[in-house]
Amino acid sequence: MKFSIALVFVLPLIKAQVPHWGPCPEPAVQPAFNLKQFMGRWFEIARLPAQFEKGQCIETNFTLTTDSSIRVVSSEILNGELRKIEGIGVIEDMKNPAKLGISYSYVLPYSPYWILSTDYVNVAVVYSCTDVLRLFHVDFAWILGRTRTLPDATIMKATEIFVNNNIDVLRMRPSKQQGCDKTL
Repeated sequence: MKFSIALVFVLPLIKAQVPHWGPCPEPAVQPAFNLKQFMGRWFEIARLPAQFEKGQCIETNFTLTTDSSIRVVSSEILNGELRKIEGIGVIEDMKNPAKLGISYSYVLPYSPYWILSTDYVNVAVVYSCTDVLRLFHVDFAWILGRTRTLPDATIMKATEIFVNNNIDVLRMRPSKQQGCDKTL
């Protein structure tokens, strides 16, 4: 009965995602992560399919609000219209600041938003995973850039970080960042 109830709430979340058997992987995150340096505008270069991202020109702007929390404004262009959503991000464990939690709703818990790697000025490799009863997990992965495009070699290196951490990115696709005249 509990499993059936859990599925009712989880199935809408995994519509565009591919669930994987077993619990979430535990990838290594950015050592000595500096939240302040990470702040600013990031463009989505590539991603695993996500139900909540349907448009193009996807970008996110992070603004520091305290030493351990941030304002998160994400936008996309969908059907010619600029859509924005605002959320809150927090460092969930000050001993491991690269493991953020982000929520776009006051009623939903924070979702993992782990910075696996970043040089702060060009590229960031981000991962999120939700474990469902330790039976399966649903994950999200993004390659972000400070510009709307990155060199192929940079994208390949970012992809290798996922692969080296046992994260399946075979379904990762480039994001559309052309014709982006409407911005945050």
